[in-house]
Amino acid sequence: MSEEMILHPRPSAIVAALYTLRDLDADVAILHGPTGCSFKHSRLLEEDGLHVLTTAMNESNFVFGGHDSLVRVLKKAEEMFQPELLGVVGTCSSMIIGEDMQQAIADSEVGCKAIAVDVHAGYRDNTSGVILTLESAHKAGIISGEEFERQKKMLEAATRIEKEVGAASKSYIPPSKGDSKIDVANRLLELIGASKKGVCVLNAKKETAFMFVDILRAVNRVAAPAQIVNMANLDTKVGLRKIRGYAETILDELASESIAIDHMIGGLDEYPVAGVKAAVLIKDLYSDYDFAVLLGISHAVPLEKYGIKTEIFSVTNGPRTVEPLKWLGHEHVVLEIDLHPKTMGATGIISSDFGDALEKLDAVKKGLVNSRY
Repeated sequence: MSEEMILHPRPSAIVAALYTLRDLDADVAILHGPTGCSFKHSRLLEEDGLHVLTTAMNESNFVFGGHDSLVRVLKKAEEMFQPELLGVVGTCSSMIIGEDMQQAIADSEVGCKAIAVDVHAGYRDNTSGVILTLESAHKAGIISGEEFERQKKMLEAATRIEKEVGAASKSYIPPSKGDSKIDVANRLLELIGASKKGVCVLNAKKETAFMFVDILRAVNRVAAPAQIVNMANLDTKVGLRKIRGYAETILDELASESIAIDHMIGGLDEYPVAGVKAAVLIKDLYSDYDFAVLLGISHAVPLEKYGIKTEIFSVTNGPRTVEPLKWLGHEHVVLEIDLHPKTMGATGIISSDFGDALEKLDAVKKGLVNSRY
């Protein structure tokens, strides 16, 4: 595992803390820092139902402290939104000057449940922000000790995967737009048209599943039922309630089209280990299949580790994940651009560019529509 300096940008632990509050069904998150801190993600989270406020720390606060500002914002947040759960998230500014955010919560005398997350952006791993948020939630009785330990184990596994084979595996990985979606869709349709058999693996992270699963759906629409085996990390029995709800919604929509998941490999927060389960299943039951379609966190499905030789089609939403997937031997790697922003606040399966290309090309090949390609 490489510990060399990472030169390309990586996700922030502060942003990870905000997303985790969203996952915990918090109503409000207060960033104790300048107005510009994590602006882009704060705006996206607003679209997903989490009100994100800021204490607007300035030069004066950096010298004299921002305690009073935080108390005022806490009171205002309760007045405006009547939250059941509120989170205060630290920033580099508030952590450097040593702000006691838990004391500010006590001094504000808000009546709702409120937790403080002492986090900054200086952590090497963004998953540190998730762990710190879940730890605060556990101490406040929001999640059980058992759930906290399970989540922590998943996050540690996710960090290892990124360092071993993902976007943190080298000091600099250039961003890539991936292979041509049209070319890759044509090759996949060639295999399907030749009656080849394949495995489709959804190993997605939380809300991103709403778009990645569209590709699983498209593959099943263009292939004969006997050609495709579906595996997915859509277990509705594990994880935080909000994330389990994503899986329930997706499964209901697939069921309405009679698309079944043949093997459930975990929950939507279990992608670091669900991929291993998928690889073992393929090795034991489907090693003679001709192709595999890997959706989501494809590099967490270690087909090469288990000696599985098959033609691999990977779909990712990370521009810096394309090259690592190529290094792993994935012949076809497609990038779904801006997938994450498009899935924020999703209430059902969202159309994907690759899924759309696959179905339209299939219709052209079958003479159902005129070619646009």
